[in-house]
Parts: sequence; C-alpha cells; structure tokens
Amino acid sequence: MPRVSSEHRANRRAEILAAATACFAKEGFHATSMADIIRTSGMSAGAVYSYFRSKEEIIGSVAETVIGTADEVFVRLLADNATPSPAEAVTNMVNGVVGRAMNDPVTGQDLTRIALQVWAEALRNPELRERVGGAFHRLRGHCAEVARRWQAAGNLPPDAVPEDVGAAMLSLVQGFILQHQILGTATTPADYAAGATMLLSSGAPDRT
Repeated sequence: MPRVSSEHRANRRAEILAAATACFAKEGFHATSMADIIRTSGMSAGAVYSYFRSKEEIIGSVAETVIGTADEVFVRLLADNATPSPAEAVTNMVNGVVGRAMNDPVTGQDLTRIALQVWAEALRNPELRERVGGAFHRLRGHCAEVARRWQAAGNLPPDAVPEDVGAAMLSLVQGFILQHQILGTATTPADYAAGATMLLSSGAPDRT
C-alpha cells in the first residue's frame, strides 16, 4: 500500500475542518452532528474519523484556527523594536485579524461568527476553555508589550499598568466582533477602528 504523504494528510484534514466550519457557521456547534460534517466533507465516515475522534476534537481544532491568527499581526507590529501605539495595535487587530477572519481564505467562512460560539462553548467545555484561555492570555501579553513600549517612550503615565492596558485593548477587538455579528454592517471595521483610535488617543482631562 503506498504511503500517504504528510501534505496529503494536511490537505484532507483542512478539508474536514472547512466542512465543519461551514456547518458550525450555519447551524452552530450543538445542532451540527458528525453525520453533517461527514456529508459536507464528501468523505467516508472512516476517513473523517481517522483524522478526528469526535466532534469535540473538531471543535477544538476549529477554535485554534479562529483564535490563532492574531500572533501574525503582533509579529509585524513589534518587529525591530518598534513602538506602535495602543491605537495602532487595536486598528491593526481589527483590520488585519478580524478583516481576514470575516472572509477566511481557507474555509470561505466568517470566522468571527465561529468565534462567538467558541467563547460560549468554552464556558461549558473545560478543555476548550483551557485552549481559549491560553490564547487570550497570549494576546493580552502581546497587547501589554505594546503598552509597555509605549510607556517606556513616555506616552503613558508612569503609574499605568501595561497588563491592564493590554486587557482593555483586547476587549476592544472582542467588542467589535460581538457588535459586528449582532449589528452587521452598522459596525464596520473602518468606523470602529476610527472610534477606537479617537478613544485611545485622547488625553486625560486637565483637572487643574
């Protein structure tokens, strides 16, 4: 029997995840069955189960796809000891990560819709919660590094806590995802990024 190449396995796995993402985007995690995923993938049940043992395992892999792209934004932002502003970082996350996720080139789905399901599912699934929590901590760390560098450049008050600033920055991006899914085109990436920039760029009021 000829050996299956690693590239072939990776492609087949991606096809299954794309099928699962399409099902999840349309029907949600719980209304989607393994039979639905198998039928959408066009593969046999044996082929699908040879890559994933359960729907929960597929959900975990889809979750990693949804939350795993933000690192690329920070690699570019923080390269060569750059000092991006918090506003610039949030704008890049909204326009880069969320913009790409709305029309994912691999699955063809709006992954921000899946993101909301992932967060909700993490509340009841301890394993998924650990995965999502790890990603959130990592992204908060990236945002905190932006704040730390901005503070070192004299642009944040000395008593500002970078970790707290980073947590708020990440929340702005998560808030966009939620508003986009509920309000649709009433909340565009460009308008939201502009608002976030105004908010983050405004100085503290003069109390003298």
